[in-house]
Amino acid sequence: MATMNISLPDQMKAWVEECVRSGRYANASDYVRDLIRNDHMKLEELRRALIEGENSGPSEGLDIDAFIADKKKSLSL
Repeated sequence: MATMNISLPDQMKAWVEECVRSGRYANASDYVRDLIRNDHMKLEELRRALIEGENSGPSEGLDIDAFIADKKKSLSL
């Protein structure tokens, strides 16, 4: 496994250490690996959503007044 050194502001370092102390992560490296995995998964989800949007066909016009009325109705305003 490769090694990478990173610098963090004190507040971020304290956060990572707190996450480790909580028992959720074995060490700081485990925490960073989890962040990278989650970031990768979010990027893949975004790519899939963009492809799905492209494949859904041409967009239709937006009736902004109807959209606002619908939102107000759903929020009971």
